[in-house]
Amino acid sequence: MISIKTSQELERMRASGAIAARVKEAVAGQIKPGVTTKDLDDFARDLIETLGGRSPFFGYRGYPGHICVSVNDEVVHGIPGPRQIRLGDIVSIDVGVVYDGYVGDNATTVMVGVTEPEIIRLIRTTERALEAAIGKAVEGNHLSDISHAVESVVSDAGFSVVRDFVGHGVGRDMHEEPQIPNFGPPGRGPRLKAGMTLALEPMVNMGTAAVEVMADGWTVLTKDRMPSAHFEHTVAVGKEAAEILTVSEK
Repeated sequence: MISIKTSQELERMRASGAIAARVKEAVAGQIKPGVTTKDLDDFARDLIETLGGRSPFFGYRGYPGHICVSVNDEVVHGIPGPRQIRLGDIVSIDVGVVYDGYVGDNATTVMVGVTEPEIIRLIRTTERALEAAIGKAVEGNHLSDISHAVESVVSDAGFSVVRDFVGHGVGRDMHEEPQIPNFGPPGRGPRLKAGMTLALEPMVNMGTAAVEVMADGWTVLTKDRMPSAHFEHTVAVGKEAAEILTVSEK
């Protein structure tokens, strides 16, 4: 069952989302050549703690990092470690924060001195796919309208949506109902209602949609080793428009 949050719960999710967004933006600002993915994780860990939250990722089914850092052909769930960021890399960071009992979950892909037009187009397409998904998170729409919006943007650009991993409901738990594929026909699935909170996260590959999981049990790679991009926001379904909850306080 898809939970509908009360106004008080939404207020708490705005608080957790604001912290998650602030951490994501701060970590993105640390990404540069020579920095290791573990450096980024340590920075995130310290900032989350300073802001009074905790990472829902750390220890989740044994996951060893506080954030996920995925580079180039790594789609999602990259484990932070000694890998150094290099000029020309694209680096996806997935940041979750638990604050006051509720989860904020967001992600972005950062280009490190990228000049290749096709990679830039991949990043921009994934951003537009997320915007399209958010635009469909409105009361009365079907859940699959979100899925179809993502797939339409991506397929029109000639890229591929990852089918093995999906968006999800979010609230007290990091993963709640429903699962939200990034593909499919419109007009199917449950009707959306105001107060539902969803983590929308297009994962888009330059080449084939096929992926595989590395021996570490977490890191997801594109099967053809072509680049992949990932963007995510936590949103609340609204009567007229979705509210993005992962927005940092200014």
